[in-house]
Amino acid sequence: QVQLVESGGGLVQAGGSLRLSCAASGRTFSSYAMGWFRQAPGKEREFVAAISKWSGGATYYAESVRGRFTISRDNGKNTVYLEMNSLKPEDSAVYYCAAGLAVGYGVRHGPSYDYWGQGTQVTVSS
Repeated sequence: QVQLVESGGGLVQAGGSLRLSCAASGRTFSSYAMGWFRQAPGKEREFVAAISKWSGGATYYAESVRGRFTISRDNGKNTVYLEMNSLKPEDSAVYYCAAGLAVGYGVRHGPSYDYWGQGTQVTVSS
């Protein structure tokens, strides 16, 4: 069982930056690939970024955030991060982190993940 707790969301002006954190419980954090997803009101949940289970491992991004967002993880702290720069109003959403034990090629797909956090709100004003 893995519990995930996101933090770092808030209100920021367009062009600003935020850093989201997701702290995981348990001693098997390094066994999980980690992902960030987001869901805006009236829209489906969408993939944002993911990182393989090793610190410094392979990373994956949605085209809409590539070059602006950076995902990283610190397995010693059981934490995954999402650094968000050059934020746009369309980035406004609830951001969720997720952990997957056997994500494989489904790294961009929500059902591939086993555990989810409660979400943190990000609002970007224009």
